[in-house]
Amino acid sequence: MKMMHRTARRSRQRGLSFFGLVFIGVLAVAVFAVGGQSVPIFLENMAIAKAAEKSKNESSVAAVRAAFDRAAAIDDINSIKGSDLEVTKNGEKVVVSYKYSREIALAGPAYLVYRFEGRTK
Repeated sequence: MKMMHRTARRSRQRGLSFFGLVFIGVLAVAVFAVGGQSVPIFLENMAIAKAAEKSKNESSVAAVRAAFDRAAAIDDINSIKGSDLEVTKNGEKVVVSYKYSREIALAGPAYLVYRFEGRTK
């Protein structure tokens, strides 16, 4: 009879180390923290675009800005005011343009800055 020689093969372990898990956890928390602060900024930008689109139907520059301010009060828009809008005419159409920025404090002197600009059609 031939005797089989058994050798213990060490299986290679797979998976994350503790430090890898902690790193991924910290990274996930940072992404969710920045994302949680970014969502309201993008929702406000959508509200600004909607308010600018509604206010372009007014007849004068002052009326456009007043209509935007009324919509801003309803939709809780704080980043831009009616006086910040640029109102021009393109033929017979009123065009409302805007430009503004918002920032999120990250850590110490580091900020994440969002710059928005838009115009009605």
